[in-house]
Amino acid sequence: MGGKDTSLPELCTLIRSDPAFSTAVLKIANSPLVAFSRDITNVLQASMLLGFQRLRGIVMTVGLKAYLKDPFTPLLHSCWRHSVACAMIAERIAKSTGCDKDFAFTAGVMHDIGRIALAVTKTQPYARVIEAGADRPHDLLQTEWELCGIDHCQAGRSLVTAWNLPHFFLEVTSSHHQPAAHSRGPASVLRTSCLLADCLGFGVVEYRAPGSYAKILADLPDPSRTSLPPDARQLASEIASEINVIETV
Repeated sequence: MGGKDTSLPELCTLIRSDPAFSTAVLKIANSPLVAFSRDITNVLQASMLLGFQRLRGIVMTVGLKAYLKDPFTPLLHSCWRHSVACAMIAERIAKSTGCDKDFAFTAGVMHDIGRIALAVTKTQPYARVIEAGADRPHDLLQTEWELCGIDHCQAGRSLVTAWNLPHFFLEVTSSHHQPAAHSRGPASVLRTSCLLADCLGFGVVEYRAPGSYAKILADLPDPSRTSLPPDARQLASEIASEINVIETV
């Protein structure tokens, strides 16, 4: 991905010029998510503490919520919570595998932009998609094609192409529901993160046969499996607490 630590001052300057982002960054820097030993009193301190990649992920998370504020329907709220939950889980898994945890977080925030676009532009058809439910992610994609003329993975890929985003996001947005044997890299991490987010209660669509937390963990390699709590309720509580911090900024 683009963006090095030398870009931190520029990002910091942009954040300081916006009261909403300044407040959000300071609140998160002083929250239990960071647990720094002393109070963080300005954006520059917060920026240096969090680092460029993490700061950018926070800005994207808060920015997505702000972008959806006016039409923030229950469906869009569910989409946003699912994306943030995926980001937080992907970050945990990435830490254990040596992958870039900051990119994993950002990819988690971005992976469902196609679904958000469908929920905004095809509100009624997509509401019917959600009402229909699904047995598996593949069934959900098929229902999206039938009712919306496109599925959210293809919609996400189209947006990444139209916005000229880094090519990493093509796989992130279009392949996160691929079977495990066909997914790799960030898409593989996000596939697992999506499954976990759904079974922990952060799903968008109701699956009639939701995955088992224990089974999903069992399918992970050792470093990733041991990085997550064995109790689903513990991880769900941790994710909910972190999301609550962001929701209240």
